[in-house]
Amino acid sequence: MSYKVYVRNDYRPEIRWCPDQPWYHRNLNWIICLVFASLASVYLLIEQSESDNSTHAPLANESAMAQVDYSLTTSARTETLVANDQSKLEKWQTITVQTGENLSIIFDRLHLSPAVLYQVVSLGESTASLQRLTPGEQIQFRLDEGKLQALKYEPSLTTTLLVTAEDNKFRSETITTELETRVKESTGVIQDSLYQAGLDAGLSDNLIMRLINIYGWDIDFALDIRKGDHFKIIYEEQFKHGLKVGDRSILVTEFNNQGKKFRAVRYTSTDGQTGYYNEDGYSMRKAFLRTPLKFNRISSGFSLSRKHPILNRMRAHKGVDYAAPSGTPVKATGDGNVVEIGRSGGYGNMIVLRHAGIYNTVYAHLLGFAKSLKRGQHVEQGDIIGYVGKTGLATGPHLHYEFRVNGVHQNPLTVTLPKALKIPAQQMPHFHQQTSSLLAQLDHNQQTDFAAVDNHDKNELVLALDEAKNSSSPVR
Repeated sequence: MSYKVYVRNDYRPEIRWCPDQPWYHRNLNWIICLVFASLASVYLLIEQSESDNSTHAPLANESAMAQVDYSLTTSARTETLVANDQSKLEKWQTITVQTGENLSIIFDRLHLSPAVLYQVVSLGESTASLQRLTPGEQIQFRLDEGKLQALKYEPSLTTTLLVTAEDNKFRSETITTELETRVKESTGVIQDSLYQAGLDAGLSDNLIMRLINIYGWDIDFALDIRKGDHFKIIYEEQFKHGLKVGDRSILVTEFNNQGKKFRAVRYTSTDGQTGYYNEDGYSMRKAFLRTPLKFNRISSGFSLSRKHPILNRMRAHKGVDYAAPSGTPVKATGDGNVVEIGRSGGYGNMIVLRHAGIYNTVYAHLLGFAKSLKRGQHVEQGDIIGYVGKTGLATGPHLHYEFRVNGVHQNPLTVTLPKALKIPAQQMPHFHQQTSSLLAQLDHNQQTDFAAVDNHDKNELVLALDEAKNSSSPVR
């Protein structure tokens, strides 16, 4: 043991005792205890770790699996992000052309520059259709960050224009799509009207009008139709990518009117002329239509002794008056030339057509004439020549129609019209070869087909047909 002298803060000396051994010698026991405590702790930790590894031995690869799962999750997230980005690029925006709009206005609406518009329309004839847009048409655009990546437009059912951007330039491609044609059969029984029966049979407005046009020379659909009349029609439908896009042609049809059967089949001759003919090869298109307009009713029939509503005396009525709204279009009932046109006394505004030399038809009390129609002009059957009015001696809007043969007035409703043209004898074998299978389809299970229409069974159809034979009033 030794002593040392220290100086305090007040400068007074102080003697302190100092051990001769170093500090670790003096604290050796404490150091040994601390070392043993540390070793014991390490030992316990090792034992605990081994115990845990032994307990979870079957899941030795759990860490690795977690790593794989994390890798898969990361990959899935990456794919999702890529897919989202791709979907943004592939997203098409559909623009419907409005009235008064053109491609320039549409580009401006999408904030696309005039320079881009110029590049697109300058691609040549392929993009010329984009400059003839009509209201209701649609154009698809694919934009990325406000820049045009692609443009898609369908000018027709079978063609698609595709404009795409490549290296700051645009290229166009015309894609042609083949339409699928399917043959369909429909049958109908008239209960209220032909139009309603056609709709019930699944026919479009277009097909119903085609059906009427085929039989327009033989059946007056305003006067001759009766309840129970029935029809069968075999026609073509067009499909694009599995969706119906329209009707094509009527192939063959049969109409039973008051017990009288009319058949018509579509035939294309060897020189490419297409028309509808009956089973014997006579054209369904006759020289004259039975009626020149769509009318509400016949206000006066053909009579040699009728009391005139204005003159108030007996006077022959040598034609038929068809009541119809003012302005209703009037059609030429046959091919011919205009021999008279203008004002003609009690007839008012009148047109006279000459057909095949011996036939004349007269259209009177007209509101006006078709634009640019003049004397000597040739007109085709079905051309609009004037409009219903009440000029001359008329009490209300109607058409006065006359039919003259060699200058003699005939009843337009009952006159025997000239026979239709017949297929030349040398073409009849070709006609039968092309049409025999179609006509045979009309006979196939026909009674069953008609019985199924409008949920009527066969007995109900027979009763309807019997009623039609005994009926004298037309279906309106």
